[in-house]
Amino acid sequence: MHSHSLDNWTHDHNFLGAQHARNEQRTWLVVWLTLGMMVAEIVGGSLFGSMALLADGWHMSTHAVAIGIAALAYRYARRHADNPRFAFGTGKFGELSAFTSAVVLGMVAVMVAYESVLRMADPKPIAYGEAIAIAVLGLVVNLVSAWLLREDHDHHHHGHDHSHHHGHTHDHSSHDHDHAHAHQHRDNNLRAAYVHVLADAATSVMAIAALILARAFGWVWIDPVVGLVGSLVIASWAYGLIKSAGAVLIDVVPDSNVADGIRRRLEIDGDRISDLHLWQVGPGHYSAIVTIVTDHPQPPASYKASLRELRQLSHVTVEVDQCVHPDGVCTHAA
Repeated sequence: MHSHSLDNWTHDHNFLGAQHARNEQRTWLVVWLTLGMMVAEIVGGSLFGSMALLADGWHMSTHAVAIGIAALAYRYARRHADNPRFAFGTGKFGELSAFTSAVVLGMVAVMVAYESVLRMADPKPIAYGEAIAIAVLGLVVNLVSAWLLREDHDHHHHGHDHSHHHGHTHDHSSHDHDHAHAHQHRDNNLRAAYVHVLADAATSVMAIAALILARAFGWVWIDPVVGLVGSLVIASWAYGLIKSAGAVLIDVVPDSNVADGIRRRLEIDGDRISDLHLWQVGPGHYSAIVTIVTDHPQPPASYKASLRELRQLSHVTVEVDQCVHPDGVCTHAA
C-alpha cells in the first residue's frame, strides 16, 4: 500500500470563473436596481394606460427574476465550490440559472403578447407625458445596469497536476485560460444577465418611440403593436439563451478547435486517439477524457506536457492503451 503523501497528486475541483466574486457583487446591485424600476413601470403603465410601458415593465420583471437567479447561483456556487458531492465542482450552476431564467422569459413573452392582442382589440386611453417619462427612466436604469454587468477580459490562472494508475495510465491536469480564446471563456451567467438588460433597453426604446408616435399622430394602435414586437424580442432572447445554456448542461462539445488541438498534439509518431470526450465544467474551464492507443506508451507527464498549450483545459484524464501485434493485428494489451 502506498504510504506517502498524495498532496502532489491531488487537486481541488473549483472551476468557478476568474471574476466570480466581482460578478456576484455587481449582479446583486443590478437586481435591486431592476426591481425598483420594474415596480415603477408596471404601476405607471397601469395608471397611464400604456401597454408598451406595461410590456416594458413585465419584460423588466423577467430580468429581475433572471438576474436574481443569477445572483443566487453565484452565491450557491461559491459556497459549495469545494463540496465533494459535486464531482466536477459547481462551475455549471451559472448555466442552470441561465436556462431557468430563459424559461421564465419565454412564459412572460407569451403573456405580453396575449395582453397586447387584447389591447389592440380594445384600445385604452394613454397618459403620454407620464408614460414617456417613466420609459426614459427605465432606459437609463437599463444602461446603468449594462455598465455594471460589463465583462472584464483579464483572466486568472489555475493549475493542478496529478496522475493515477488503475490498470491504465491516467493523467489529470489543470491549465490556465488561453487569451487567444477569450471569447470562449466568458461567464455565461453574467453574459445572460448582461444581454437581459440590453434586451430590456431595446424594449424601452421601442416603448418610447411608440408613445411619441401615438401622441403626435393619434396612432393609438401602435402602442399595443410595439408591445407585441417586444414580446417577440423577449421570445427570441429566451430561445437563444435556452439553446446556449442547454448545450453546456447536456455536455455538447464546447469548441471543436480545442478537440482538434488535442488530436494534433497527441496523434503523433503513430499514436492514435480512440476516444475523446470534451465538455465545459465552468466559465473558461474545459474537461477532457482522452484514450490513446500506442506502440510505445509514455509516462503521464509526457502527454500532459503536450497539452499544456491548450490552457482552457482545466481537468484532463489521459488513458493509454498499449498496442500489441499478434499476427500483425493491433490488440488491447492485457
